[in-house]
Amino acid sequence: MTSDPILSDKKLVHVSRMPIRWGDMDAMGHVNNVTYFRFLEQARIEWYSSIGREHAGSETVVVSCYCHYYAPVVYPGNLEIKTYAGSPGRSSFEIVQEIRRTDAPDVLCALGGSKVVWIDIETGKSMPVPSEVRQLMTP
Repeated sequence: MTSDPILSDKKLVHVSRMPIRWGDMDAMGHVNNVTYFRFLEQARIEWYSSIGREHAGSETVVVSCYCHYYAPVVYPGNLEIKTYAGSPGRSSFEIVQEIRRTDAPDVLCALGGSKVVWIDIETGKSMPVPSEVRQLMTP
């Protein structure tokens, strides 16, 4: 856990590492702002995969997301994305993710997050976050 107030009620649940691809950059010579959302998504899906996602008939949907950019990212290199989760309600929870280069781990490149709702696939309606998932994000 870090001392950042936005993470005060969140628990580190997953760490992902991924390469910066040359094609991630734009005409300005740095990683395009939209690509950060793909990095965040990939890390979120890796976390979901690591916990099994064995909840037949249920899924998660992102209902809101954001990204704050602090330092440009350029090719080549590798990223480390730390995923924190918490603030669970009945059917939703918050995810906050830090993006840093592995060769400069003290520099926060971006901070993103999302609010996620657990839904019943058949009805499309929200359902309670499974207790085993809720336990994973309890500090």
